[in-house]
Amino acid sequence: MDKNVISVITVEEKRDVSTGIIYRKRIAVCQNVVPEILRKVSILKVPSIQLEEESWLNPQERNMAIRSHCLTWTQYASMKEESVFRESVENPNWTEFIQRGRISITGAGFLNCILETFASTFLRQGAQRGIRIMEMLLKEQCGAPLAE
Repeated sequence: MDKNVISVITVEEKRDVSTGIIYRKRIAVCQNVVPEILRKVSILKVPSIQLEEESWLNPQERNMAIRSHCLTWTQYASMKEESVFRESVENPNWTEFIQRGRISITGAGFLNCILETFASTFLRQGAQRGIRIMEMLLKEQCGAPLAE
């Protein structure tokens, strides 16, 4: 549901019969959102970026964990993200969202800092988009009004 996502392929899906946890591994192909000015650097001039995402959905405990990392530019950059959606202890009808990310860029000389700043901003905006998408999906599936 994100405009930058070109395609998503599920490469593995399984359910643990003892716990009920559903595991999925997916590969997403996304548009290269690196600003054109930075694409003057040859390694950044690629049409798309690949991400690997693993998720663990536990319907019994009403939580989901997601871990993703970038498969493109692995020799120059490490971009990892972890998210958890879980039932709030304050109200079982609320969802808590916790997200952590780590970005490290090497081998780009003086551009390391610029690229890390861009990547950090992009991931922060992506988290906000993710929250809006999740809220929309929950509203569609559950019909519950959203808290403003």
